Amino acid sequence: MTIGDELLYGQVVDTNSAFMGQELGKIGLRVRQISSVSDRADEIVAALDLARQRAQVVLITGGLGPTKDDLTKHVLAHYFGTELMMHEPTLHHVEEIFRRYDRPMLDVNRQQALVPANCTVLHNAVGTAPGMWFSDQGTVFVSMPGVPFEMKRLMTDHVLPRLQTQFDLAPIEHVVVMTTGLGESFLAAKIADWEDALPPNIKLAYLPSFGAVRLRLTGTADGLPDLRGRMLALLPVLRERIGEYIFAEEETALEAAIGKLLASRNLTIGTAESCTGGLVAHRLTGVPGSSAYFRGSIVAYHNDIKQQELGVKAETLARFGAVSEATVREMAEGARQRLGVDVAVATSGIAGPGGATDTKKVGTVCLAYADATQTISKEYVLDRGRALNVDYAAQSLLTMLHQQLAQKRG
Repeated sequence: MTIGDELLYGQVVDTNSAFMGQELGKIGLRVRQISSVSDRADEIVAALDLARQRAQVVLITGGLGPTKDDLTKHVLAHYFGTELMMHEPTLHHVEEIFRRYDRPMLDVNRQQALVPANCTVLHNAVGTAPGMWFSDQGTVFVSMPGVPFEMKRLMTDHVLPRLQTQFDLAPIEHVVVMTTGLGESFLAAKIADWEDALPPNIKLAYLPSFGAVRLRLTGTADGLPDLRGRMLALLPVLRERIGEYIFAEEETALEAAIGKLLASRNLTIGTAESCTGGLVAHRLTGVPGSSAYFRGSIVAYHNDIKQQELGVKAETLARFGAVSEATVREMAEGARQRLGVDVAVATSGIAGPGGATDTKKVGTVCLAYADATQTISKEYVLDRGRALNVDYAAQSLLTMLHQQLAQKRG
């Protein structure tokens, strides 16, 4: 449960819940629900009542600051039938923080050390608001600051170890396979019988994101040894079915997987971009260590630049147009020669909203890949609006690039 009007107004993005869900899953605790609550005492109480009906553990973040809108510990004291008291170790910690930074300490700062009398205080090593642990009628409630780095430290130092001690937790294992180039429903159709044959304690989830689908296997302990090993043993059949669409068997970005292939094959790459305006180069160079394989990019937006810098023929532009497979093939081949790289990729298209012709719709993009032995190209009509047309063009080109690199022998 996250508390704060700023979350409901969209002024702050809730990253705390994502972190907690990941860490809880590692120790075998399943998250049943995530909720955000306003800075109103009655709504916080109502949320606490609902939470205890569905869970044995309720983790709360936010509302522990020194200002008047920070109500959490006052609400918790009332909820658990007690009063606030001064916690001397926390007070000394707060005083030390203010001494360290040579700042005056106000009374409102002293109040950070007030805690409900019946809670177990969890020391906040990196902030002034302590965590608070309550056990009430079989349910554990833990209140932590909303500041992410403070919450993470409390979770690591205190909350996760205490939960592991208090509950008999069965381990949960996750195995992730990253795919691109095929939609969720088409993937499901290709592996339907494989999914149906999964053991009862192993479930498959399809997690689509921009231009990719993450396949997540989640396994729960069944009393047999080596759960993770048995889950990994399921992957060879998956590779046989959809191997051409798999770019990683771990949580990673497509451009990072491409970087590994380029580095492992000792290949260099460059880009020639028109409609994507350098986005493909930006994604490739966003990977640490990309200087080992990325040499450069030519953003050839105008036809003159396509001719002068990439060697696209005037007759090609006149006959087929800038947005054509013929042009984008010459762009890729020109980039490979001019940049002196082993592999080059290129884009050209009509991102929109204007620029359509009688024969080319808005959203038409042409993509090409060139190496020493071949040049291939594809044309798509995306029609998702300018920004998404550009993003999908870049993603589609990276998908093409990965597929070609994966087919090359190391």
